[in-house]
Amino acid sequence: MGKLKAKDIGKIKPKSKCCKKSTRCVKCPVVLHRLGKQDCRSMCKKDFQKVLDKARKR
Repeated sequence: MGKLKAKDIGKIKPKSKCCKKSTRCVKCPVVLHRLGKQDCRSMCKKDFQKVLDKARKR
């Protein structure tokens, strides 16, 4: 999948179920929902990475 960019959030198709791992994967529906609630398109790369890390934590 490579590096994730803020503009690609809307294009990712979520998996059917959460993977239940300690750090969620990027395609997890929970992570994509949390990122969708943020305004990721207007963020710089550094801010987007912080929001992504927070969304993936358990």
